[in-house]
Amino acid sequence: MIGQSGAGSAARSTGAERYVIRAAQESDLDAIAGFEVDIATVSFGDEAITDPAFHRRRVAGALGKQGEITLVAVAAADPDAPLGWAWMSGRTNSLTGARYGNFRSLAVADIPSRGEIGELLMAAILGAADEAGFSHLTGKVNAANLPMRALYRAFGFTATHLTMEKHTGTDTADQDRTS
Repeated sequence: MIGQSGAGSAARSTGAERYVIRAAQESDLDAIAGFEVDIATVSFGDEAITDPAFHRRRVAGALGKQGEITLVAVAAADPDAPLGWAWMSGRTNSLTGARYGNFRSLAVADIPSRGEIGELLMAAILGAADEAGFSHLTGKVNAANLPMRALYRAFGFTATHLTMEKHTGTDTADQDRTS
């Protein structure tokens, strides 16, 4: 079972000690809400929920909760300013009873070392998932989000399901596209 810190009690850092991955805390919520708005915008476009207060409340419920892995990446020189965020929730397969991880979020600020920080977050969250004993991991990504798809692939994820959508004629955006 995942501990309340979500990734053990110790922070994880790179060999170069430039960045530290640590458990997310309440003081990080404003930055995390911003990352969640970015994720929603990339994933849902005009239909995204972009209210930071909504995302802040949603994430606040996961911090410190048993079964939730919530991590932030910070610069070692500025440990109070999140540069990235990752979230995985423990789930149980209703048919088999197997525990698995549902990858919910990964976002990094638009800075030059963005790719490095994304890889550090992914490695840390996968390590925490191993510690939790998950049988497998799942995650969704928007088809147009090529950087996240590449990160998933780099860490051994494979596509197993596709969500297909069709907007009906009652959708205003669909009507605009066909006019």
